Amino acid sequence: MASVTIIGGGPAGLSAALFTQKNGVDATVFDTDGTWMHKAHLFNYPGIGSQDGSAYMETLRSQVDSFGVERRQGEKVTGVEATDAGFTVSTEDGEYESDYVVLATGANRDLAEALGCDFDGDVVDVDVTMETSVDDAYATGAMVRAEEWQAVISAGDGAAAGLNILTKEKGEHFHDFDTPADADALFGASDE
Repeated sequence: MASVTIIGGGPAGLSAALFTQKNGVDATVFDTDGTWMHKAHLFNYPGIGSQDGSAYMETLRSQVDSFGVERRQGEKVTGVEATDAGFTVSTEDGEYESDYVVLATGANRDLAEALGCDFDGDVVDVDVTMETSVDDAYATGAMVRAEEWQAVISAGDGAAAGLNILTKEKGEHFHDFDTPADADALFGASDE
């Protein structure tokens, strides 16, 4: 089974984890809980009328946990390197191998620079799928946008990265579109 390492546990990172894990790619998230969401209150996120950013993060973490995402809470990534087999992610606790990497570290672009990703001015250069110039490495959110730092945009970036990874793994364009029957199968209940 393929695997993806996601560095950063805000809306972008957790969205990438949700899409990939739910659809058969093992996701590991390294999260030091430095997300800007702890300073936010959501009024402009579709589907959420008003919610504290920290409460939103707890909901999002519970959601990815329910799909079996491995969250390495508090473990800081110190380096990432492309290898012949994918990527090696280093922390103070050890090294981890994966087929893909998603950088979701907000405006901190240090890991993207160390990995050798191309930049466009001050931001990491990505294509529409959020893939960087380094094959199978993705960058999301504030690191790829000079001024558009919104939770919903970051979540969409993470979803785009996740869907592109799934497209590569499945060998055809992949959509994650669920129906009520899917919810019944996953959770054993419906909204009747």
